[in-house]
Amino acid sequence: MQGTLSVSNPVRVLEIGGSHVTAGSVEVAGHRIIDQQRHQLDPAQDAHTIVGVLADAAKRLLPGPADRWAVAIPGPFDYAAGVSLHEGVGKFDHLHGVDLRAALAAAIPAEPEAFTFVNDADAFLLGEWIDGAATGTSRSVAITLGTGIGSSWLADGAVVSSGPDVPLDGEIHFCDVDGVNIEDLVSDRALVRGYLARTGTTVDGMRGLAALARDGDKDAREVVDAAFGVLGRLLTSWLERFGGEVVVFGGSMVGAWDLIEPALGLAVPARPVRDTERSAMLGAAYAGRTDA
Repeated sequence: MQGTLSVSNPVRVLEIGGSHVTAGSVEVAGHRIIDQQRHQLDPAQDAHTIVGVLADAAKRLLPGPADRWAVAIPGPFDYAAGVSLHEGVGKFDHLHGVDLRAALAAAIPAEPEAFTFVNDADAFLLGEWIDGAATGTSRSVAITLGTGIGSSWLADGAVVSSGPDVPLDGEIHFCDVDGVNIEDLVSDRALVRGYLARTGTTVDGMRGLAALARDGDKDAREVVDAAFGVLGRLLTSWLERFGGEVVVFGGSMVGAWDLIEPALGLAVPARPVRDTERSAMLGAAYAGRTDA
């Protein structure tokens, strides 16, 4: 169950998304984010430019030389080493092989050992476990829905990323359904492709598809139902193995929760979270606190 949180000083956090970096100082014990600032970030830029944007966001917090830093960033990434493994994923490809710990430490400047790197989905779930939809649970799961599917699995406040009870590396996007990768069935591109195959019409991702479904478009509703029905069945099998008590959902698609939830058909509580940024920052700071 949830433990006691304590931290003597705020943790400085960089929460990196596909098009932004949010910087802030987080008081973990009080669940407070101070001086939160969001900055635009182009993941297609060269490594030097990306590091420069991240460092500039960090320096705006006016950090001290002894501060702790936590960085939430999507994978693929070597979180222990602080090295990017992004390659062929459509974002941060130019960071591939870059030692982000060393680069940020030199640019801010800060001590290299002050940095903790956290998977963004793990940070999101940790934040919800500390102060959100998963608070009070022993075993919880997070699913993020956007251009792809992210996932995290938490047991008594510890991330579970290996073993028979979770998918490979704790990543549900590695799973297949009837020989087809789940992201080829449930993602923005898959939903667009599904509607196009039915109607010959291209829609603006899940946002456009949801608008059509709410207006009574039968094809749009059936595409949504089919896709998230598949995800629900896959997730149900893993929830049973893991013993998950709750699933929290984040990401851009949560805006269509009224359509997604009934299609999932989950037997455990499914809770949408719209402010995933706050959760990710709080969770990253928890992972980077000095009493960890």
